[in-house]
Amino acid sequence: MGRAKKVVLAYSGGVDTSVCIPFLKKEWGVDEVITFAADLGQGDELESVRVKALLAGASQSLVGDLIKPFVEEFAFPAIRSNALYEGRYPLSTALARPLIARQLVEVAREVDADAVAHGCTGKGNDQVRFDVAIASLAPDLKVLTPAREWGMSREETIAYGERYGIPAPVSKQSPYSIDLNLLGRSVEAGPLEDPMSPPPEEVFAFTSSIDSAPEHGENIEITFECGNPVAIQGVRLDPVSIIREANRLAGLHGFGRLDIIENRLVGIKSREIYETPGLLLLIRAHQDLESITLAADVLRVKRELEMKWADLVYEGLWYGALKEALDGFIDRTQKHVNGVVKMHLKKGNAIVMGRNSSTNSLYLPEMATYGKEDVFDHQAAKGFIYVWGLPTRIWALLNRN
Repeated sequence: MGRAKKVVLAYSGGVDTSVCIPFLKKEWGVDEVITFAADLGQGDELESVRVKALLAGASQSLVGDLIKPFVEEFAFPAIRSNALYEGRYPLSTALARPLIARQLVEVAREVDADAVAHGCTGKGNDQVRFDVAIASLAPDLKVLTPAREWGMSREETIAYGERYGIPAPVSKQSPYSIDLNLLGRSVEAGPLEDPMSPPPEEVFAFTSSIDSAPEHGENIEITFECGNPVAIQGVRLDPVSIIREANRLAGLHGFGRLDIIENRLVGIKSREIYETPGLLLLIRAHQDLESITLAADVLRVKRELEMKWADLVYEGLWYGALKEALDGFIDRTQKHVNGVVKMHLKKGNAIVMGRNSSTNSLYLPEMATYGKEDVFDHQAAKGFIYVWGLPTRIWALLNRN
């Protein structure tokens, strides 16, 4: 394949991606490294990140605002899919990777690069997500993975960077590895590697503790149209503002903290702390609205496919054929998911208090009631039960002693 001459590097400003810049140039003979940092609503001052890349030796340091597509093209499909990996984690970090990969490819085409690179190690999930996504979108581009191949310990990596003027970003007082975007935070490493050790309050930033959350709870209403959240408390908001307001409300009341032993794609278990207040709140509300707007058989099949959808995203197969096919099914079901869900937030809880769909509710009071308004044909039940139970009775007659 030959050596790469011009490389676009996914850049976060952390130690690994910073060290990648001189490593690619000094050790692998890359002529030019162009960095790309994605603004995913993490709230960081990305200008300092941009400058840091230049100081580390990048010829260009690009920053792209991806907040709007992140919400509309990745977060909202996850809400419509009720995507929870292993039934718990709402994929706040995993959803960002295919978007960043797509942008890396676009930048590489614009600058006529012959390779892209990332700073993922060989132990995590992100290496798979980037490698597979890039291969799906641009199989002709080389994917360079220096952090997976340089064989340096954390201490050696920091020392290597210091030789080229890159300061160590992690101190003994802050040993955590943190990934942050608009949808949430993931925190790992340091004392969290002991699964019996409770996470210290210092690792949380998006959510109040149970003790500091307001004593009095708050009732909220979330409105959905075609499966997408469109309003909170009756106020219509754009997609990015919906996520921000859901984060604010849920975080204020201490909802959205997760402490998980997670099964990584590479075969190991890891302890992960997540804060995903808004995304988890919206998924919970959406699940409940579906209970009143989707037919029973559709709902049951969708619940099975939701788990597969979440697995595919977690495993880096966003651009795969099966994911695309599942999207078709899920999007078709969302035509009828319109209505309002009422929830009560208090002390780490988000409790569904009610739901209504004026246009698509399959809940018919005159069929469900036991009062005088009841129109259900009770006499029809006898014939239904006879036919329904006939195979069981026949089997019992032949096999019971």
